[in-house]
Parts: sequence; structure tokens; C-alpha cells
Amino acid sequence: MLEIGTEGAAAMPKIDHLSRRAFLALSGAAALAGAASPVRAAGKTVLVFGDSLVAGLGLSEPEGFVAQMQAALDKANAGVTLINGGASGDTTATALGRLDWALGDNPNGVLLELGANDMLQGVPVETIRQNLDAILEKLVAAKLPVFMAGMKANRGLGADYVSAFDALYPALAQKHGATLYPFFLDGVALDQDLIQADMLHPNAKGVAVIVEKMLPALSAWLGKVG
Repeated sequence: MLEIGTEGAAAMPKIDHLSRRAFLALSGAAALAGAASPVRAAGKTVLVFGDSLVAGLGLSEPEGFVAQMQAALDKANAGVTLINGGASGDTTATALGRLDWALGDNPNGVLLELGANDMLQGVPVETIRQNLDAILEKLVAAKLPVFMAGMKANRGLGADYVSAFDALYPALAQKHGATLYPFFLDGVALDQDLIQADMLHPNAKGVAVIVEKMLPALSAWLGKVG
């Protein structure tokens, strides 16, 4: 599902990028991270916090998840600006380490998408659970509504791992009162027409499918974002 690697070099461009967006927001010119989009009026903002699936690895800026979902929300007059907080290579541990910094943009809500890199690296499910639990605790403490995009384990990892990993997301969403979208790659995983050559990341067409499938649930959740 995701690029495997250390956070370092992969994450730094996103850090620079988010810093630029924060400056633009303070200047009254909030925009999508890195996108050449028009200035948006002040309103609801949602931090899209995750790994390369939301960072847009292998895609141009307009082809990525954040840009395509922003376009869909704009078409629906949702009145929300998405902040691209994705970092390619992120695990739940590295994401936890940068969460406080990412929240510096003061979003009104968070779309959380994490865990695939941990799974691909064979990180123990209990470790993943602890990290996601800590992330959600921070978001709840900050009184931020959470839309949690779940993942599914590679079926080749064995029945015990698959069962435990897949059960993480509904259990944590229930515990912390998050809205659960069961599987980020719903309708896209394993479809060669919708996946890049690495067989892990969605291509532009795949992202469009993800956006179409997720949009109704995300739009309903936005009613909780103040």
C-alpha cells in the first residue's frame, strides 16, 4: 500500500511545504499544499494526516488525493480547505513524532490515514495499536473531530496478523469516537488499471475512484467539523 522507508529524506519536502502553507495562511492566502490553486476564503480546514497514499507519491499535484478530494468538495460547495499533511514513508511511530508540529496549522478536523507501512514492515500489531491510540488521544484532547481511513493487511501475512491488524481500526474508532471509513483503497487495491507500476499506490484514475467512494462519508462527517 505504501512506500517503505525511513521518514528522514522522504518527509523533509513535506515539512518545507507545510511551512510555506502556514505562511500563506497567515497572510490570508490559504491554498492546497503545493498546488497552484486560487486563494481561499477563511473557513473550515481539515488536516489530511498520513503517508504516501495522501501525500501523492508518484503523482502530479493535481492528480493526488488531496487535490482531487478538494476539487470534489469545492464542487459540492462544502466550504472546507484541505491541508496536505502527508509524508511518504511515514509509519505510525514517525507520524506520532511529528503530529504536534503538523497541528500547528490549527485545523478544525483531521482525516487520519496511517498503518500500511507498519503492516508492510511487519511491525507488531500491538505496537501499531499503541501508536494509533496515542495519535487519537492527542486529537481528542485537542477537541478535533477525526475521520479515520482504515487499512487492510496483506493476506499473505497469515491469518493471525491479518485478523488482528484489520480489527485495529474499528476498535480504535469506537474507543475515541472517530468516524471510520473502513478501507482507504476500497475499489482500488489489486486492480492493475488503478494502481501504479509499484503495485502499491493508486494512479490518478485510482485516486478518482477513492475520492468518489469516500466523498459521501466524508461530506457527512464534515457536519461535525466546526
